[in-house]
Amino acid sequence: MKNKKKEQSLKKNYLVEKRNVLTEIRANKMTLQELRFFSIYLSKINQRDLSTRVVRFRLAEFQKIMEIESRINVEHTRKSVYGLLQKIVEVPTEKGGYIAFQLFKIGEVDQDEDGVWYVEIDAHDKALPLMFDFKNQYFTYQLWNALNLKSSNQLNMYEQLKRWQYNGEVVLPLEKIRSMLGIEDHEYARWDKFREKVLNSCQRALMEHTDIKFTYEPIRKGVGRGTGRKITHVKFIIEKNDGSPKQMSLEEFIGTKPETIVMDELANVEPDPLDQYEEHLEAVAEASDFEFSNTQMQVIFNLLSPVTDELVRYRLIKSSYDRLKMYASKNEISNRFGYFEKIVITQVAKLSSKVEAH
Repeated sequence: MKNKKKEQSLKKNYLVEKRNVLTEIRANKMTLQELRFFSIYLSKINQRDLSTRVVRFRLAEFQKIMEIESRINVEHTRKSVYGLLQKIVEVPTEKGGYIAFQLFKIGEVDQDEDGVWYVEIDAHDKALPLMFDFKNQYFTYQLWNALNLKSSNQLNMYEQLKRWQYNGEVVLPLEKIRSMLGIEDHEYARWDKFREKVLNSCQRALMEHTDIKFTYEPIRKGVGRGTGRKITHVKFIIEKNDGSPKQMSLEEFIGTKPETIVMDELANVEPDPLDQYEEHLEAVAEASDFEFSNTQMQVIFNLLSPVTDELVRYRLIKSSYDRLKMYASKNEISNRFGYFEKIVITQVAKLSSKVEAH
């Protein structure tokens, strides 16, 4: 257990490099969680090294990114993985047509050789030119900008305006803005609703959470004069945000610690009791296939206080969990955690009695 294989190393500064065309995914509306995942995926690959196309996450990390609130369980990842595999990008052709294909082709959920559950994602072959070795028509931003935003509208708006930041301003047709943000025709059909619920909301969010800010002006074009004309375009004025938005790291977002301390430094650091507790708790969670919540695993961990040997503790939980699965295969168990807790209590008592006997 001490010699676990490390997950794909996390870069110190997560930089998202994104082709412009990838901001115009149309066929499948992406949720905030999917957009955020895509940004994280792009920040973890090396755009100059095609061999980095496959990105692996621990199961708990994936569920945090996708905001899966249920207990850590392989079954609950299926909807999110399927959703990612169904996302389509359109690339326009020179003659006015388009080519459509998936962003990702393979989603693998499995255990590694140490029994740790992971989610692995591989890009679709057709999408590789849009993610690797591109030289023009792309923009970059640091990942923390995407982690604090609270809706797909906000993240889409940030990426659209980031494309035009160095121009300082851009005029876009209102219909194109709606399309780029994935807003359906029946949503916020009136200008005042669109202005307040979309533009003003995004304006506040970007000011508070990202490295850019914007103001905007509605533009009326067409026949007639004055305010009677329909608003057809919006002019965005984009500036650097000189405020102090919180720069949340990916490690903070997914609840892990950055793997940046070298082993020589670790040798001179006294172990933190809290870190040791978290490591033991994670080991307990792994032994039960991450089925139960952190709070429930803390209860189990506390029951194990008489067991001081880490390997014995792990085997006790693993055997208890195997018993639970065996019983569940024969009879319906309405409260799996309650049943599991009773098994653990019995196993700990048996082990304690054996120790006392000797």
